[in-house]
Amino acid sequence: MTKQKAHVSEIKKQTVKELSELVKTKKTILIASIKNIPGGQFQEIVKKLRGKAIVKVPKKNLIFRALDQTDKEVKEEVKKLKEKIDDAFAILFSDLDAFELAGVLLKNQSPAKAKPGQIAPTDIEIPEGPTELVPGPAISELGALGIQIQIEQGKITIKEPKVVVQEGKKISQGAADIMAKLDIKPFKVGFIPLCAFDTKENKFYSEIKIDKEGTLAELKYAAGKALPFAVSIGYISKDTVKVMIQKASAQANKIHRIMTGEPEPTPETAQAPDAEEPSKPKQEEKSKEEKAADAGAGLASLFG
Repeated sequence: MTKQKAHVSEIKKQTVKELSELVKTKKTILIASIKNIPGGQFQEIVKKLRGKAIVKVPKKNLIFRALDQTDKEVKEEVKKLKEKIDDAFAILFSDLDAFELAGVLLKNQSPAKAKPGQIAPTDIEIPEGPTELVPGPAISELGALGIQIQIEQGKITIKEPKVVVQEGKKISQGAADIMAKLDIKPFKVGFIPLCAFDTKENKFYSEIKIDKEGTLAELKYAAGKALPFAVSIGYISKDTVKVMIQKASAQANKIHRIMTGEPEPTPETAQAPDAEEPSKPKQEEKSKEEKAADAGAGLASLFG
């Protein structure tokens, strides 16, 4: 009994052929999550990506077939892409660098309101300050979350910031309602880059997340630590030389005070330099008198 071959429609064949051609010709293949993206916003993002990337949302089995048709030396790395493909995904083909493309996707994400049951990506805080909420049911809703308020000019003012949902915790109905009323949007909706493959370099990137704010914060922290370290080891540069001169000047002044017995400057004298001016001539005059007396005593001893 002969086994019948499964019928594959021409549309599916054409789709696999098209995907396979994109895999072979484009520099970057990127897998992105499109979970919870409204249809209208999805289409808007696709429009913004025109000229930068081709977006496809094929069925799993079709993209798997297309990936399996790659060259042998590429197949092993491409298999890793298949492991990242989930239910809600899009596959992007582009001539841009993988990280450049990921940056474009993140730039096109937009804030979204929280829904009950969602997991907080970070600590969600209600900031202090005035609101547009009027006294009424909102008072008890805010109180239920432990938020301290006061009424000012007929509106509710948050007295101090309050974390209503901790990172990794589920968002309650009450917290979601208050955030909606205060127009707080802790989530971002858009294409979330998951992984990518560079067909030209034959490199697979399992983590392609880009955090510009976090990276800038880390760079600032590192720079803050680097400057005092560079000064301490005597490394001379345009950034350290000013600090070194100031430090040397302060040390020289301290040595001078120790040698002459001058008192340490007080905050009052440091903040009022003009008040010190009249005392300088007296100090200089006294110093001359002391010198004259010493000179006289010296002469007396010579002729005495």
